[in-house]
Amino acid sequence: MPREFQRGHKARISDLTAGTDLYVGVQISAPGLTFDISCFGLDADERLSDDRYFVFFNQPKSPEEAVQLLGAQAGDTESFRVTLDRIPPQIRKLSFTATIDGAGQMSQVGPGHLRIVAGGEEVARYAFDGSEFSTERAVMLGDIYLKDVWRFAAVGQGFDGGLEALLKNFGGEVLEEEEPAPAQAPQQPHQPQTGGAPGFAPPAFGVPSGPAAPTAPVPPQAPTPPPAPAPQPAAQGFAPPPGATPPPAPQPPSVHAAPTIVAPLTPPSGGTVPPPPPAPAPYGHPGQQPPPYGHQPPGPAAPPPTGYGRPTPPPGYGQPTPAPGYGQPPYGQVPGQGAPYGAPQGTGVAAALDKFRETPTGQRWTPQNGKLIRADLGVGGRPVLARQGSMVLYQGKVDFSYKGAGFAGRIVGNATGQEMQLMRCTGQGQVFFAEESTHLHPVELQGDAICVSAENVLAFDESLQYEVRRIEGHGIPGGALFTMQFQGTGTIVVKTHGTPVVLPVTPTTFVDSNAVVAWSAAAQVIVSSQVRMRRNAYPGHTGEGVNLQFRAAPGNFVVVQPYEV
Repeated sequence: MPREFQRGHKARISDLTAGTDLYVGVQISAPGLTFDISCFGLDADERLSDDRYFVFFNQPKSPEEAVQLLGAQAGDTESFRVTLDRIPPQIRKLSFTATIDGAGQMSQVGPGHLRIVAGGEEVARYAFDGSEFSTERAVMLGDIYLKDVWRFAAVGQGFDGGLEALLKNFGGEVLEEEEPAPAQAPQQPHQPQTGGAPGFAPPAFGVPSGPAAPTAPVPPQAPTPPPAPAPQPAAQGFAPPPGATPPPAPQPPSVHAAPTIVAPLTPPSGGTVPPPPPAPAPYGHPGQQPPPYGHQPPGPAAPPPTGYGRPTPPPGYGQPTPAPGYGQPPYGQVPGQGAPYGAPQGTGVAAALDKFRETPTGQRWTPQNGKLIRADLGVGGRPVLARQGSMVLYQGKVDFSYKGAGFAGRIVGNATGQEMQLMRCTGQGQVFFAEESTHLHPVELQGDAICVSAENVLAFDESLQYEVRRIEGHGIPGGALFTMQFQGTGTIVVKTHGTPVVLPVTPTTFVDSNAVVAWSAAAQVIVSSQVRMRRNAYPGHTGEGVNLQFRAAPGNFVVVQPYEV
């Protein structure tokens, strides 16, 4: 049985399958709507810095074929082959998206899914329908991203602005171009025009099939080669999903999927051939831009247009790139025109405050800066538990209620010093949390556990389990200290005074109990005392009489802050 995901759920790929050759299938449909399904290869800043890793119908694979477009099969509207071992190090995330071609809203879609198949077995499925969306016209369905290991996340977040807003979120833009005048090429005798599309762009979206714009002359004796076959997955242990049907009978190629062909240049008998145009630069190199999305120039004589999804210039061209928006330009910026982040858009308050704009994303938790974090209650649909009074701003319909620990919990909290005064945040909206300008650090748990002092907990997902854990010790009155242990799948926001340091646990790791913040739950912790009768028989004291000693296998850690509680 595949593992069922809901919006906001995440998991390691290694927990789903041991393989790295994956099939990703997307099924989405709605009456009267047409969808375009694509994959964006993003860098560490979640930007499309190399548009060769934008895989769609007009660019069916990445340069090293780590991501390949396979087409509709086995009940999926579109499918991809993803080979994790081939993905270059600069690509940190693959975002699978769906956009509506034309008018419509995502609330109209019927039951659909995004699924992962490995070794012929379906291992993960994110099911969705129109009830999860409203007026969006483009959605990010799921991500395969690298965070120390490859992981999968069910996203289910969208943009009302459609394709343009989706591109701006990934650092690209769609440039509005003036329609070029048709080129009046002189006709040569005995050289009829051909109706084939040029070899660098498919027909535009929504245009019915029919005669295309005229292209370069083709000699009479030059036979037209047959269409190239659609890309097929290589062997290498890749297996199609279960229930794959035999290939259907030949159908007329779709205008979105059929490869384009350059007409042959066989010279006619007794004739002369005009010199060929200079060879274009390699795709993605300076001097050559990728084809526009759905644009069809009148003929090869027209200069190549600027590229669809062309990313904005990277930092170093004068100014940093602007922060992404929910499909909206920065304050004072005209849509369709890029501007360096921090560059003045004019005078006044808007220009001065532009650098402090909200950081948007489709994730459950989003740090706004080092001391402020936002939780999106709509992602995953689960409540958030937070320290009472830590809310500084919220948007949407959010309800705050008291979260009591019960009589037994109050007794344990008072006795151990690990009592947390919590509030429960539910509804549909975004809540911003902060407390006393402390540094905030979201820690994502994927079934593992972490120990955190209750004093250092700001907020966490209600799906996490937590309990008071005893630290064994000897040499101090009472013989024990206490901490909180969190375990499960979700995120906990840890707060520190100042920038913390993370150290590996060794047999000789001793930490001040007033400065420790958190440590891996697998580590053994004991209380160590340096109180000695002879040493303390004299006046004076070092102030470092009691410490915590950590012992664990390699890979365990302890977090310390530059502050003593």
